[in-house]
Amino acid sequence: MTKISKASQMTAEQSDRRDFFRKTAAYSVSALAAASVMAPVKINAEDDPAIVEEKKWGTTFGYPVTHNLYGQPSPYEHNVTRRYTKLLSSGNYYASISMCPIHESMGIITPNGLFFNREHGGVAEIDPNEHRLMIHGLVEKPLVLTMDELKKYPSVSRIHFIECPANGGPEWRGPQFPSIQFAKGMMSCAEWTGVYIKDILKDLGLKKEALWMLAEGVDNAHMGRTVPIDKVLDDAMIVWGQNGEALRPEQGYPIRLLVPGWEGNLCVKWLGRLEFGSEPWYAKEETSKYTALKPSGKAIQHFYANEVNSVITSPCPEKPWTDLKKGDLVEIEGLAWSGMGTIEGVDLSFDGGKNWVEASLKGLVLPKAWTRFSLMYKYEGKPLLLSSRARDDAGHIQPTVKHEREVMGVESVYHRNGIFTWEVTEKGEVNNVQVLS
Repeated sequence: MTKISKASQMTAEQSDRRDFFRKTAAYSVSALAAASVMAPVKINAEDDPAIVEEKKWGTTFGYPVTHNLYGQPSPYEHNVTRRYTKLLSSGNYYASISMCPIHESMGIITPNGLFFNREHGGVAEIDPNEHRLMIHGLVEKPLVLTMDELKKYPSVSRIHFIECPANGGPEWRGPQFPSIQFAKGMMSCAEWTGVYIKDILKDLGLKKEALWMLAEGVDNAHMGRTVPIDKVLDDAMIVWGQNGEALRPEQGYPIRLLVPGWEGNLCVKWLGRLEFGSEPWYAKEETSKYTALKPSGKAIQHFYANEVNSVITSPCPEKPWTDLKKGDLVEIEGLAWSGMGTIEGVDLSFDGGKNWVEASLKGLVLPKAWTRFSLMYKYEGKPLLLSSRARDDAGHIQPTVKHEREVMGVESVYHRNGIFTWEVTEKGEVNNVQVLS
């Protein structure tokens, strides 16, 4: 029997692989031509070393199941990370924010490690065995709960977004960031597990004069926010779980408040106290902060729900169309959300709002959650002003930048939801612009 050396055997195997791809090349060409969306794909497989040559990962053992007992992303995904800027920081990053890479999001659930992060006094690390939740004020039976006692109440899981009301706030006067992550990354969406506050109140007995609830954290900032009782008795939650695991420390471990659809600052982290009263508390975060200055000089206070909004996530400055050729089919994709209800539809414009076409909604469409939209587009290599406009089932629709300025001026920080526009150049580069007409 003739023996073949290892080197000769490898050469023979690679030759066989090349012969196989040469024989199937004709079939591949016709198949890819039929699916024009695949036109950019290289079709000469026999010339591609990534196909023809064996890789080490196909001939050697990978790492064992004991290697990462808490799973980690692939090292090749190292660019998918939260990012921060001095512009939005106190200078020492204790009172600061890190933005979610929404252009890298898939579906509507943000991984816990990428969920945007806003702190007012650094991240508290709390021992859950020593943590307590006090509920008092205008209730018949005030009480203090341990974590174990809290978790004895019937739990629920709901998918909701959290958005900082300052998302996009630096851009009231004009575009500031050549990046979707910095322009719109102060938001994320997750599945939350916890208990409705109304279910706890069934045991406590809420007094009829209780019209407001104060939520206070036990971290360094001791942030407090006031919530009207109607919202508390609707869908406000105390949550301890996020996407199937315990809250991360930067998300308020062991418990935080969740006020679905309303501004993220209300979702107090490291929750330690709920007090019920007949009037709002006028805490620092709802007087000197988180108010909106109008052209009249008066400020809006106690405005809570994040308005209907949307943004195109592909293309964007981080994901331009510079690799496309005229005639290529490409998917335009984005996210829409509303704190007022459920997204009902999203329209796209290629000329800065003069004409609109309806996009398709993809996947789950849930109240007060991210909703993904999409449209297949034939690339023509022409300059575009690419905009999205969302509407919800409560009858709200995104305003133009011009209309938003007419109502609010440009001195505010919070609750910007004017139509967002990307300029796509002839070369496929993407720039952040505002259409004012």
